[in-house]
Order: sequence, then structure tokens, then C-alpha cells
Amino acid sequence: MRTLFTLVVVLLLGGCATAPQQDRLPDRKDPDRAAALNLQLGIEYMKRGEFETALKKLNHALELDPDYAEAHNVLGVLYARLGEKAKAEQHFRRSVSIAPKASSLLNNYGLFLCREGRVEEAEGLFNKALDNPLYTTPEIALTNAGTCHLDHGDAAKGEAYFRRALAINPGFAPALLKMAQISAQGGHYAEARGYLERYEQTGAPHDPESLRLAISIARGLGDSGQAARYERMLRSGSPRAAPRASDGGRE
Repeated sequence: MRTLFTLVVVLLLGGCATAPQQDRLPDRKDPDRAAALNLQLGIEYMKRGEFETALKKLNHALELDPDYAEAHNVLGVLYARLGEKAKAEQHFRRSVSIAPKASSLLNNYGLFLCREGRVEEAEGLFNKALDNPLYTTPEIALTNAGTCHLDHGDAAKGEAYFRRALAINPGFAPALLKMAQISAQGGHYAEARGYLERYEQTGAPHDPESLRLAISIARGLGDSGQAARYERMLRSGSPRAAPRASDGGRE
């Protein structure tokens, strides 16, 4: 269960991911709009796994607007995926220097630092994201902070963040699942089942990771029938990936 929420960027995009539109960009007399469209195209190509083309679009966005904080942030995400950590951090740093109160950008940088084992620095960025009174989804940053601590061996601190997230949004599925995990690891299977049931009531589908947790909870309670049901779901391979908390949310 040591899975940090995957870096996800949904900046400036509405609806589902689709194939990139034709590269018909506006005249250079409107560089701001051109930069935004290049950013959109770059994100779409990233979703399709066409990283080289995505890199070209994102770099072009910065050619049009060198201080485009969102483009720097997405480039950070892309370079992190490509394993070019120095370049990733350079762009993350630049993005938050341009927009120091942008919670979504701070959140993504924090995720990167946590994956690098720099927990205290990551926590500072998550908390800075929370300082923004216009951040409408603080449960995301709180859950990411909790996951960062949990994944690096501090379950108590992780739990404190998850409880804060659930105090704000009692139905936030990723935090409920993490609380089920912590409860199960502590041998508190009845409590774990309560969190798991709340998770399922949100409508969030199971993924293999959550199903394995559900199986362990059912076995811990001696409920062989429930364990068998989850095992069948796991073998079927049909569950879709459950939503994760990594997206920076909206200010």
C-alpha cells in the first residue's frame, strides 16, 4: 500500500481526455491565448503517452510566455515522469516562484518532493497550499500530506492529516481508504470495515490495491464469504482504478 498518489494534471482542461485537436493556434498577436492552447495540447499529448510531442508543445508555450506558471508546473510533471529529476525540480521551483499562492502548483511540487523522500520540504508545500483561503479542495492537499507521511513510515502523522481531510469532507474517498488501511494495519478490523464501507458508499470503484485491502479486512474479521466476494472481484480484473487525491484542485 506504499503508493503515493500519482501526479495528475488537469489544468485548463474540461471534460474527458480526448485526442489532441489540430494544431491550429491563433496568430502570434495573441500570445497569451496561444500559450494556453499549447499548454492544453501538451497535457493532452501527455495523457496519450506522446511525451516527445508534449514536450515540444509545453516548451513552445514557454517561448510564448516565459512566466507561464502552469506550463512550468506541467513541464515539472513531465520531466518527473521521464526521470529527469533536476529539470523537473527546476520547473517546479520556477512555477511556484511565479505563482507562490497557487495551491494546485504547490501541491504538485510537494508530490514530487515526497516521491524523492524529502518529506519535510513536501509537507511545507502542502501546508503552504492550505494557507490559501481561496483553495476550494484542501482535503486534497491534506490527504497528499498524510499519504506522504504514511508512505515514509509515520502512520500517526499520516492519520492526523487524513482525519483533518475527513473533517472538511467526510465523503472524500481517498482519505477514507487510507484510514481503512491504517486501521487494518493496527489490527482494528471493525473500524477498518467501517471506513471501507464509507469508501464504497461514495461510489468510488475498487482497484486491485483497494480490493487486496478489503480482502485482508474481511479475513481479519473472519468473514470468509465477504473475503471470497472480494477475491472474485480481484480475479475478474474488472475493477477500474479508484480516484486518487493527487490533483492539485482549484483555487
